[in-house]
Amino acid sequence: MYAFSRRLRRAAAGLAAAVVASVLVLPVNSAPATAAIGGLTWQDEFNAPSGTPVDQSKWRFDIGGHGWGNNERQYYTNSTSNAVHDGQGNLVITARRDNPANYQCHYGRCEYTSARLLTAATFSQAYGRFEARIKIPRGQGIWPAFWMLGNNFGSVGWPASGEIDIMENIGREPNTVHGTVHGPGYSGGGGIGGSRTIGQPLADAFHTYRVDWEPNIIRWYLDGTGIPSDSHLN
Repeated sequence: MYAFSRRLRRAAAGLAAAVVASVLVLPVNSAPATAAIGGLTWQDEFNAPSGTPVDQSKWRFDIGGHGWGNNERQYYTNSTSNAVHDGQGNLVITARRDNPANYQCHYGRCEYTSARLLTAATFSQAYGRFEARIKIPRGQGIWPAFWMLGNNFGSVGWPASGEIDIMENIGREPNTVHGTVHGPGYSGGGGIGGSRTIGQPLADAFHTYRVDWEPNIIRWYLDGTGIPSDSHLN
């Protein structure tokens, strides 16, 4: 399982979750532009009592077990068994080896449940600072992520909608965080981005994952320190 702390600003996401920001537009041969980081526009402090579900005026759930493009083995639910406030300023997302309702997945009867939270239909913003303080899970097969999709995803699909991965961690690389941007012609293994490796597993503690998104550049940060990348989009 893993937890989001109360410092969740502008946009946030859960295990393999989607946070909608706006369609990613890549300007071509345009003059560099900058966008000042403005005031706070959205946040969730996760300060509800223990056992309380997420605020559904801010959050939606993806539901199902069809693999989600990655052959994922869990069935995503909206149950507090998988996503719930802990009463200490955190949202805890838990993957469980269970199947309480005989859920069916792409490979047959589901073996696991988890949660995938998103702000589609509740929040959309192009440009600004997006960050969350997260303690990720550990282990082979784990793939926690905090990411954004274009708000036209439903009409144009992926990768035409654009995607900004603020944080991804692959279980076999416990000390490494990846930040990537995807779009037409540079998606999947061809995405643009970078990574940073630290001296201990990321799962050992809370870390703050962030992007500052401007019209011609995206900058990734881990605990306030920049992550090297090739994401200059001018």
